[in-house]
Amino acid sequence: MDTKLTLKLNQDIIEKAKTYASSKKMSLSRIVEAYLQVLTSETEDTNFEISPFVKSIATGTEIPADVDYKKEYSDFLIEKYK
Repeated sequence: MDTKLTLKLNQDIIEKAKTYASSKKMSLSRIVEAYLQVLTSETEDTNFEISPFVKSIATGTEIPADVDYKKEYSDFLIEKYK
C-alpha cells in the first residue's frame, strides 16, 4: 500500500533529483523508496552479491601486501621458458 509523504528539501537538490529520475525513466518517489529500502534492509551486506561463478574460482589464499608483482611474474616467466 502506497502512502503519501511530504519532505522539505533544498530546491536545487529537488531539481537535480527530478532530472536524474527523468534520465533513469523512474519517478522520484520510486527512487526515494528504493533508497530508503536499502537503508532499512535487515541485511548488513547490501552492496552486492558475489556470483556463484566468482565464488567457485575463489581460492581463499591471502596475498601479502608487500608482494613484488613484477618480480613474481618475472620469476614465473623464467621458470616457464627454461
